[in-house]
Amino acid sequence: MTDAVSNSSALNRTDGALAHFIYVLKSNPVTMLAFAMFAVLIAVGILGPAIAPYDPLASNAARALEPPSWQHWFGTDNLGRDVFSRVIVATRLDLAISVAAVALSFVVGSLLGSIAGYWGGWLDAVLNRVFDTIMAFPLFVLAMGIVAALGNTVENIVYATAVINIPFYARLVRAEVNIRREAGFAQAAKLSGNSDIRVLALHIFPNALPPMMVQVSLNLGWAMLNAAGLSFIGLGVRPPTAEWGIMVAEGANFIVSGEWWLAFFPGLALMFAVFTFNLLGDGLRDIVDPRQRS
Repeated sequence: MTDAVSNSSALNRTDGALAHFIYVLKSNPVTMLAFAMFAVLIAVGILGPAIAPYDPLASNAARALEPPSWQHWFGTDNLGRDVFSRVIVATRLDLAISVAAVALSFVVGSLLGSIAGYWGGWLDAVLNRVFDTIMAFPLFVLAMGIVAALGNTVENIVYATAVINIPFYARLVRAEVNIRREAGFAQAAKLSGNSDIRVLALHIFPNALPPMMVQVSLNLGWAMLNAAGLSFIGLGVRPPTAEWGIMVAEGANFIVSGEWWLAFFPGLALMFAVFTFNLLGDGLRDIVDPRQRS
């Protein structure tokens, strides 16, 4: 009997979450558009190598620098590689770097910010000085320094991007937790016998998620731009790997001679991804906001 009741409660929660998600999408057409664009990005990232018409690394000198055509939709580059195939395949790598960096900074920043905001004291003072030190540097320059010191690998690009994003989440969570730690619902949870960690994790932190979701969506686009920027200046992913920043950097050398498609289409894909993430912010906030479920 107990198992049946618990299973019914779980199903009700699942149905309620799905109904809330559908309600948010229907109530905001821009959010629906953003999630549709995000679904396209995810699908291309997952299926990229399977749907690319050509091998993104296969060169053909006889077809070098051909303009867009029915055979090569985005034209070919200076080595005769199909630009469309390279743009499609690069989606997975750029998405992976962006999502991994933001997820790492979200987890670490949330943990440090929650500790600083809930317990305060010397921990709060030390962590704030660390965050101030990180933010004292121009963030892209700091990322350049980290990657230059550690080596320009995909893992180090993720770590560098995560490090410069941690203060954004930590400060945001600290402010939200600090405001709510003495709130009535938090005190009631303590009086009910909940430990500080349980009160923080289950009662206070969920109320900090809505503004953090907006920050996550903005940081996803910024992390992608950061990775592309590092690749553009030679500190990111190494050629001949298909990556939007590398492709823009390589194509920039040919713009003056009229081969505009080499940089235009990778840049367009990058703009589409960043625009999608920027549109996602409001929708993600509404989906995770506990007050929107009442």
